[in-house]
Amino acid sequence: MSENNSKENKENLAEEVKDISMDYKNKKLPVEMDEKVKEEMEKTRKELENIKKWIVKKYPFTMALGIIPPQASEKIEEEEQVPIEDAKKKPMHLAMIIPEENFKEITKIKAEVIKEIKELKQNIWVHIKTPVDVWNYCLDAKYDIVSAISMCFPLYDKGFLGSMRVSEIHKSMVLRKFEKYIVSYVIAGSMVRGDATKTSDVDVFCVIDDTDVKRMPRLELKEKLRNIIYQYIFEASELAGVKNKLNVQVYILTEFWESVKDAHPVIFTFLRDGVPLYDRGTFMPWKLLLKMGKLKPSPEAIDMFMSMGDKVSINVKRTLVDLVIVDIYWGVLTPAQALLMLYGLPPPTTKEAPKVFREVFVEKEKLLEKKYADILERIIKTYKDYEHEKIKEISGAEVDKFLKDAEDFLKRLKELREQIEKQTGEKTIEQIYSDVFNLLKIITGKKSEKDILAEFEKSFIKKGRFPEAYIKLIKDIIGAKQNFKKNKTTKHEIENARKNSSLLINSLIEFNQRCDLIGLQKTRMKLKTKEKTYELILTNKLCFLIDNGKIEKITAESGKIEDSNAEELTKSLAEQERKTEVEISERIMEIIRKKIGSFDIIL
Repeated sequence: MSENNSKENKENLAEEVKDISMDYKNKKLPVEMDEKVKEEMEKTRKELENIKKWIVKKYPFTMALGIIPPQASEKIEEEEQVPIEDAKKKPMHLAMIIPEENFKEITKIKAEVIKEIKELKQNIWVHIKTPVDVWNYCLDAKYDIVSAISMCFPLYDKGFLGSMRVSEIHKSMVLRKFEKYIVSYVIAGSMVRGDATKTSDVDVFCVIDDTDVKRMPRLELKEKLRNIIYQYIFEASELAGVKNKLNVQVYILTEFWESVKDAHPVIFTFLRDGVPLYDRGTFMPWKLLLKMGKLKPSPEAIDMFMSMGDKVSINVKRTLVDLVIVDIYWGVLTPAQALLMLYGLPPPTTKEAPKVFREVFVEKEKLLEKKYADILERIIKTYKDYEHEKIKEISGAEVDKFLKDAEDFLKRLKELREQIEKQTGEKTIEQIYSDVFNLLKIITGKKSEKDILAEFEKSFIKKGRFPEAYIKLIKDIIGAKQNFKKNKTTKHEIENARKNSSLLINSLIEFNQRCDLIGLQKTRMKLKTKEKTYELILTNKLCFLIDNGKIEKITAESGKIEDSNAEELTKSLAEQERKTEVEISERIMEIIRKKIGSFDIIL
């Protein structure tokens, strides 16, 4: 689709949402099966009743058994590399889902199931997967495979296939009407974490591109789209034939990006745990960036999360008793997650937060007293008891105690933030200084800071190899390190030092790589005989002769040519010192002549 057409389509979204709810029921769902196919599959299901009973009895941990739709057979056979001779027999494909903890037993289970199938004289090809395998298909954008598994005709199901089916049907309905606007449709929550039950809710997130919509306010657009998408939930549940409640969260892209940019813990958790059932290159890059540690909270985001705790005292005093616990819970949990993010960790789930908080700040870093981790655990436990209706009322004295503990906790967290920022600031400055001067040592050959500066200015700045501004950057880095030790450097100055140093470090690395490449080129030559061409590589201690992939090493002392390999060659090159001249002894040349005969040297 051209850029102009895409823009025109997006501008039409505002008008299309006005009448979409009137006609969606008249459309045929792509994932629906016709009656003939249903009848055939029902007949087959009865024939497979024996194999189902045997599998469930033999492997009671089985999560689901289902017949993969015939129209998906070709794709499944291609993905699972079913031999051509077996595929020609047009086997029925049976999907068996087992827990991840039984992953190592798959080979054994498959062999036993196949043996039973042969005894029953059934033409069946069995595919044994864990939920993690299904999620990996999602992460690899193999959505057609996931769709085939989701739409299996269920023989036995503890809830996995039902949950996948209702989300797949809802996704298909949404994409049918909004495909040009949907950028991501993602499943998350207990399904992905692996702790779902047969009646667990199915949590999905739908992100809609609103970046070029101009005909209505974004909030109005979001509400209209949300209402329409929610209308599909009931119909999807009816078609799927399951009781699992489908929870759909709808985001517009601009709103979602703000949450990512502000490092909101809920969105970070969603990015960390979610897997896409459909994605147009939006969700997966953010997920990978989070995994790489590239999505980090800004100082403003940390301030925002920390500020949630400042209002606890006022809010608690004016809310009803049942809301007191909720306010205190979020008031301590969110700042605690914010500091874990500031420390460099992704925000843990609410269940994991107290444990991670204690392990990191009390036990590992010893920055925090044990009593504050106890306060956090006690407040979260109380909230969970309240949530599960174990606590139905709370006394004024208990409220006062929780409020005082929360205020003490938040006050201490502000001090902890300063400790973390100082610690991370020191590591940042030390790392910048170390990176820069390690590179300068390689380039200048000097060891002391004073000699390195003098040599760099004399041989590289004045000779125009680097801009004059670089010497100032180096001196600023030295100054930042000295000021930090005197407690004179602010966090903003540290951030500026980090940003300014990146250009310098990249330039030094590039210069160093060029020098290494030049040095490496000088150690390589080609030896051409009448029959073929060999490659000769010289290192500090050895010479390597390469003949069409075969690697041999030559040692002048022994006068022998011995078999070698790529690992030894790589190690020898890594240990090589940078040279301006390359020397090769006459003895080495004589050994080579005896090996390959007369040759010409090509540099």
